[in-house]
Amino acid sequence: MRLCFLVEEQYRHDGMPLDVIRQLDAWGHQVDVLWPGRSLISLSDAIQAGSHDAWVLKTVSGGPGLTLLEAAATAGLTTVNDVRAIRGVRDKALAAVIARGTGLPVPVTYAAARPEEFAEIPETEFPLVVKPADGSSGRAVRLVATPDRLRDPAEPTGTGDPGAPGDGLLIAQPYVPNSGTDLKVYSVAGELYATERCSPLHPAHAVRERQVPLTPEIARITAEIGTVFGLDLYGVDILLGPEGPVVVDINDFPSFRQVPDAVARVSAAILDLARNGTTGAAGRPANGQLTAGQAGAMPSTATPAAPPFTAPPAPPVPPAPRAPRPAASIGGGR
Repeated sequence: MRLCFLVEEQYRHDGMPLDVIRQLDAWGHQVDVLWPGRSLISLSDAIQAGSHDAWVLKTVSGGPGLTLLEAAATAGLTTVNDVRAIRGVRDKALAAVIARGTGLPVPVTYAAARPEEFAEIPETEFPLVVKPADGSSGRAVRLVATPDRLRDPAEPTGTGDPGAPGDGLLIAQPYVPNSGTDLKVYSVAGELYATERCSPLHPAHAVRERQVPLTPEIARITAEIGTVFGLDLYGVDILLGPEGPVVVDINDFPSFRQVPDAVARVSAAILDLARNGTTGAAGRPANGQLTAGQAGAMPSTATPAAPPFTAPPAPPVPPAPRAPRPAASIGGGR
């Protein structure tokens, strides 16, 4: 198969997706890599029907790669994830509205252009978690204890950081009391893996990252998110609050940390999605709810030990020599 990866500047050294690219290449597939933030891209040559079996994006919110992925989808190419699904979760304000409208357990959400405008929220709802609607990787997320602290500056995110949020919309949600441990659940094309890690709001709380059992309730919520948003490769941040699980973030193409054989599993999932198509909006029921058939296909109540991963068979014949193309090799953009 021939695949095209769009890798944003922030992820140029990350194992996810670079190790996936190497794995696919080792299996005999042709992988072109475009670096939207650091190279000239010939749109007329790179984006055309039939050029690739699928385009895959590892992006930051507001990065240039999403526009290129949308262009590929417009040309009729398969995208992983579906580009409409990525838009739905990359805008956290939009994601909160979609999730709450379909009955998913998300906090009450407020939006404002300036943090001091959140002072109109009743003080009984403080402390608030305030973050950029277009943020990513936990940047500029802060806990505001009282209305008079809303003007406090956010922690610096680093000069010239391409993943740092700009001056756009902010959202605020009432803080969900929790143990300081985040539950991160990953979906690899329908296979669910639950993991624990330290909450970014409680960095002093020592938590050993590890895979943990997946309960039926958490499995149901995670699977429903994939259905509602049309995602195939995604992660969900869940807090276990006093009133039950609460979804606080959704990420397309996350790190998949602590997922057994993550590189091979994600690589195989991408090949399958390229061959058979992604879920996309077509997988989203009109009412946003799981159908009876989908509910009956839920994962088991605990995360079993994953068997050793078996790689898909290599193509029966060596791939043809690659024609010159505008895409750089995996090392070409470093």
